[in-house]
Amino acid sequence: MKFLKIFLMFALLMASAITLSATPSKDESFVDSDGDDDDNDDHSQVEPTSFRGITSRFLAQKPRTVMTCNKNPRVCRVAGSPGPDCCKKKCVNVKTDRLNCGKCGKKCKYSEICCKGQCVNPMSHKKHCGGCNNNCSKGSKCLYGMCSYA
Repeated sequence: MKFLKIFLMFALLMASAITLSATPSKDESFVDSDGDDDDNDDHSQVEPTSFRGITSRFLAQKPRTVMTCNKNPRVCRVAGSPGPDCCKKKCVNVKTDRLNCGKCGKKCKYSEICCKGQCVNPMSHKKHCGGCNNNCSKGSKCLYGMCSYA
């Protein structure tokens, strides 16, 4: 129990030390970007954009325009795209997407998955037992997502 109290006190001490070291002092100037130490500069016109007074390059960038597939459907065919088809301004694969199975807007039921553009129940479907394209051998049944269960 004594060890736990010592550990908690040490953790609180470290947290306070980190907090104090992250706070800028009054003589530090994050706003002056030209490197000159002129005392007659008017810094009152420049407003800091964050709590600490510094601006990251990420936040200072102009927002990029997002290309949606409703205006340019070829965006979905690029490498790294979720799928080659465009449904409601999003790139999807209608052969595997549960919300757009086979065509845009066709949703599979809760217990179903989308395999080859068809909604199937993987717990009992013989050709998609437990997952897509998992065929059970001849004479066996798919039960609880497993071939020849029991």
